[in-house]
Amino acid sequence: MITPWSIPALVPGVRSHSINAENPSGAPGAAARAASPLGPGRKGAAFLPLPAGETLVLADIEGPGTIRHIWLTVADRTDAGPFVLRDLVLRAYWDGNPSPSVEVPLGDFFCNGFATRALVTSLPIVVAPTGGMNSYFPMPFRRSARLTLESQHPGDLEHVFYQIDYTTGDRHPSDLGYFHAQWRRSNATAVRGTDHTILDGVEGAGVYVGTYIALASLERYWWGEGEVKFFIDSDQDLPSLCSTGLEDYAGGAWAFQDELRNDREPRILTFSAPYCGYPYCSTQDTTKASPFATPTAPMHGLYRWHLPDPIYFQSRLKATVQQIGAWDFGLFERQDDIATTAYWYQSAPQRRFPPLAPVQERRPR
Repeated sequence: MITPWSIPALVPGVRSHSINAENPSGAPGAAARAASPLGPGRKGAAFLPLPAGETLVLADIEGPGTIRHIWLTVADRTDAGPFVLRDLVLRAYWDGNPSPSVEVPLGDFFCNGFATRALVTSLPIVVAPTGGMNSYFPMPFRRSARLTLESQHPGDLEHVFYQIDYTTGDRHPSDLGYFHAQWRRSNATAVRGTDHTILDGVEGAGVYVGTYIALASLERYWWGEGEVKFFIDSDQDLPSLCSTGLEDYAGGAWAFQDELRNDREPRILTFSAPYCGYPYCSTQDTTKASPFATPTAPMHGLYRWHLPDPIYFQSRLKATVQQIGAWDFGLFERQDDIATTAYWYQSAPQRRFPPLAPVQERRPR
C-alpha cells in the first residue's frame, strides 16, 4: 500500500526517530541536549545556517527504514534576493545510489511554485502559516537514506528549521517502491502545438501518485484547456489516460471562476482539498524587489494527488500536458511558462535524471 496512513500495525523491532538541529543523527536518547540561556536542554539548537553555495545534510540514515514526515521552514527572501524557495534544491538518495531520486526546488516540492508562499491543505503536502512546509509521503529505503538541501541562492540563510521523522527496522516487502520526485520547466520553449513533458524516461514497474503545476500565463484568454496525458507501458502515439482539461485534472471546473461571463470581470476561486487543489493565483509581484509597477503575467498553482486512484505502470511511464487555450472563437495553441513536479514510486531507484536547470533558468517570471 503506497500511503499506509491507517492505524499502524505493532511490528516488533520498529523504532521511531527524529532528526533536527537538536539531534542531527536521530540517535535514541540524544535529543534536546543543547544548552540555551535558559540552561541545558532548553531549546539550544532550533536551526542550522546554510551559507550561499553550500549544502546542508538534513538526514543520513542507515536502514532499513521509512521517512514518515518532513517539516521545514526557511525565510522566503534575503537581502540578496527574493527567490529563496526556487533557489534551494531538495534532494533524496536511496540505498547509496549516487544519483538523487528526488531533485526539486524546495518551494515546488511543497506546492509553493513561483518562489512564493501559498497555503496548502492536502493529505501528503501541507503548507501552514507561515511557510511551515510538511511532507507526509512515506519514503521507504532498505540500506540508507540521505536528504540534502543545496543553496544556489546568492545570500546566506541564517536559519533552516527542519525535522525528519522516520522509523528503522521496517520489514519492507520484496516489491518495495522507492519514492521519486522530479522538476521540469518549459519556459515558453515547448513549440506551439506540442506538449510540456511532466515526466519521461521512467523504466521499470511503479505507481504515479501526483503532480504539481506552476503555470505563468503568457497569452490572453483562458490558459487551462490542455489535457494531462499518461502514456503507460507500450503506449506510443496515444495515451491510456487523459483528462478533459487542466482545471478538470485539478478537480475544479469552469476555469476556477464563480461564473463564465464577459460583461464584468469573473471572480477567481482558489481552493485546497485533500487530493486536489488550486491554492495560488496572482497577477501581482509581491517581492518588493523593484520600485516599478507590480502587475505580472498571471501565475497559477495547482495540484492533483493520485492516492485513491494511483496510476500503475509495469515497464514505462510518460506524462505530458497540452498547451491549449480557449476564447469565444474556439480553441487555440499556446506557449506558456510551465513548471511541473512529478511524484511517483518505482521498483528501484531511478537512473540519472535529466540535468536540473541552473538557478538562473529557474527564476520565476
